[in-house]
Amino acid sequence: MSTTDPYAAEPRETTEGTVYTVTGGDWDALMDSVATDEHDDRIVINMGPQHPSTHGVLRLVLELEGETVTQARSVIGYLHTGIEKNCEYRTWTQGVTFVTRMDYLAPLFNEAAYCLGVEKLLEVEVPRRAQLIRVLLMEINRIGSHLVCLATGGMELGALTGMTAGFREREEVLHLLEYLTGLRMNHAYIRPGGLSQDLPEDWKSKVLDFVKVMHSRLPDYDKLLTGQPIWKQRLQGVGYLPVDGCLALGATGPILRSAGLPWDQRKVEPYSGYEEFEFEVPTETAGDCYARYLLRVAEMRESLRIIEQACEKIEPGPVMVPDRKIAWPAQLSIGSDGMGNSLEHVRKIMGQSMESLIHHFKLVTEGFHVPPGQVYSAVESPRGELGYHLVSDGGTRPVRVHVRDPSFVNLQCMPAMSEGGMVADVIAAVASIDPVMGGVDR
Repeated sequence: MSTTDPYAAEPRETTEGTVYTVTGGDWDALMDSVATDEHDDRIVINMGPQHPSTHGVLRLVLELEGETVTQARSVIGYLHTGIEKNCEYRTWTQGVTFVTRMDYLAPLFNEAAYCLGVEKLLEVEVPRRAQLIRVLLMEINRIGSHLVCLATGGMELGALTGMTAGFREREEVLHLLEYLTGLRMNHAYIRPGGLSQDLPEDWKSKVLDFVKVMHSRLPDYDKLLTGQPIWKQRLQGVGYLPVDGCLALGATGPILRSAGLPWDQRKVEPYSGYEEFEFEVPTETAGDCYARYLLRVAEMRESLRIIEQACEKIEPGPVMVPDRKIAWPAQLSIGSDGMGNSLEHVRKIMGQSMESLIHHFKLVTEGFHVPPGQVYSAVESPRGELGYHLVSDGGTRPVRVHVRDPSFVNLQCMPAMSEGGMVADVIAAVASIDPVMGGVDR
């Protein structure tokens, strides 16, 4: 074959036999132990990164013997944005606009975990109303994320009605979040010290309408998928990972709970007032793709319980710490004159007080100082433990921001779930992991 072709397969002799590599590629490490004379009946294929069932830009290198997967490896980095490094060049508040774009299906969880870490360093206590609103928004976001998992998983396995139904319900979630925060995604609504603004006046009726809709539609998933014979055959016994394998690989979230361990950050290390709420941590013992599906449906029901309780618990009050070194002047005066979050309210504050205008400008451009130290804060995202390690040197910008993203850690489970199964089962296994590549690559 001509060597002028940049992707030509070139043979070369090794101690293990003849190996065929692609010139110009980084295949050596992946294939040296694959295409040898000893296993000359095996082939190596790429699945992704441009593939409709690899959740965005995940590349899987699969060694196949017929239809059986004998070796599976994941190759990541195709969506790398350098968000962690970018945070070091922005103020602590501006960092929120970056972290919300990591796991873009769970933006509010990233904002909450990041802000909890900053607040630990600042040693400030967020007002109760702001904490409960955070819980409310995170649980709405959890439902939306699980709906995408079920919808995309259904699409990848051929259950197209599951996809259309899932995205129909997710649109209800996005409409509600847009009404509450101003944006459908990447909200930057949770800020260090509280929230960027208060909720609209009629927020409770909108949330309860959403709960009513979800209660009426969740049973449809049981009718459509749970007892469907083809759906069960595609998922039961597929992607098996027992609890010791989960612990060895660091898996958290639905993957760990599907193996029988009820580990949930909201229960074991409560934050933002979760200890006040009554809810169950659903578990299964099968440890397969079907168990993970059942768990996510059950978790959506528990999230609705938490949302209903939050609606009862949220009372009037401030949504930002009363510290003028942290809060913007307009945030400190929210609700003091009945004007709420309106643009007229902000213009009134800025227009009446030159000091407030200067103070606002300094906080926005330079930021606030955070005492030196380091902290780790974690929340229970839809995919598992989402943790932030923040380091401060006392300045207005972080020295280091490192994220323990559950999609990145859970993706390690893919080979253990897939090797020994069929190619079609790889699709089901990856769908049950529910990796979001924005969080994997960061």
